[in-house]
Amino acid sequence: MVAHRSPSDSQPDQPQRLRIGLFTETFLPKIDGVVNILQLLLRYLASEGHEAILFAPSGGPSEFAGFRVVPVNGITAPYYTELKFNFPRSDSFRTLHRFQPDLVHVLHPFVLGPFGMRMARRLGVPVLASYHTDIARYAAFYGQGFLTGFLRRYATYLHNQATLTVCPSSVLRDDLRRQGIRRVRWWRRGIDTDLFSAGPVDPKVREELTQGHPDDFLVLNVGRHAPEKGLFGLRDRLFPMEGLRLAFVGDGPSHAELRAWYAGTPTAFTGYRYGEDLVAAYRAADLFVFPSTTETFGLVALEAMACRLPVIAARRGGITDTVAHNRNGLLFDPENPGEIREQVRQMRDNRSLLQSFAEAGWQHALRQDWRSTMDQLVGFYRMALRQHGIFG
Repeated sequence: MVAHRSPSDSQPDQPQRLRIGLFTETFLPKIDGVVNILQLLLRYLASEGHEAILFAPSGGPSEFAGFRVVPVNGITAPYYTELKFNFPRSDSFRTLHRFQPDLVHVLHPFVLGPFGMRMARRLGVPVLASYHTDIARYAAFYGQGFLTGFLRRYATYLHNQATLTVCPSSVLRDDLRRQGIRRVRWWRRGIDTDLFSAGPVDPKVREELTQGHPDDFLVLNVGRHAPEKGLFGLRDRLFPMEGLRLAFVGDGPSHAELRAWYAGTPTAFTGYRYGEDLVAAYRAADLFVFPSTTETFGLVALEAMACRLPVIAARRGGITDTVAHNRNGLLFDPENPGEIREQVRQMRDNRSLLQSFAEAGWQHALRQDWRSTMDQLVGFYRMALRQHGIFG
């Protein structure tokens, strides 16, 4: 069992520095919402003087933000080659024990996460579990719908083993509570508003994304190309529409099929973009469209807003915490996907409305800074420690 430090180990006016053991089912070089938020978390922990160790799939960096990244074993998941089923190595427990964590944080426990939870129990430290992906809902998109009930029961069982569960939206929090998961809190999401910000359009990027037609109305989508993202349905909703161009920034298991599906349409594919290149793509577009109905949050919509790009999204899931219909964007009924066509046409033809939503979305995004997100998470770490009877 870990010999825990007491609050008296710190100065009276200073918060206790924490030692966090993290277990994640996904990490670099893969890019998704979990990886993005984890990178921000590690940078934050380093900047605040906390210590961390990360257990993650092999193939990524050996350290991040000055923290050790411990590789684990993994096998590629059927039907989704970007995902691995991960298992600890024989010395993983010894490695964690030597690190002496105050708390273990498992990011979306599925295969590796439960091992992390078991290690935490052996060490006598609390577990915070963060819920990121609705895997049960994804199953139907990969021809495995018969597993939905089992996956929900499995998730409920795992999260109820945690001292505390946090999730990225109020909608998901309420869903998880109805599902039977106890001790759930809403961990609000934020972005790097220094990076994702309004600014001038780069004419070269605009030229590229419109394929040489910069005066056309440019609709953008950013994210992973996968069956659950609803990207295939956009084609017949948006085309043919006069003077409209579409650009996909991203990649994923459906990328090749998606390119073939959009052949013959005015659609550009750029692959993944990062940092300033991604910001330039947001700034170059006129409208961001996000048709996914499976999002637990939808970080890219908030990134778009921060770059002063108005958003149309499906009225489903965590995105409704970000997009307020007819105030800072538009939401369409996923049961009536034809709505999106009229909403895009409305935005194309009404520039004053477009600018109004861009301004309101930008103002909303400015209040969602990532550091306040991480402050809140560390507060949840301390809550878990208090509930475990250690310290706060």
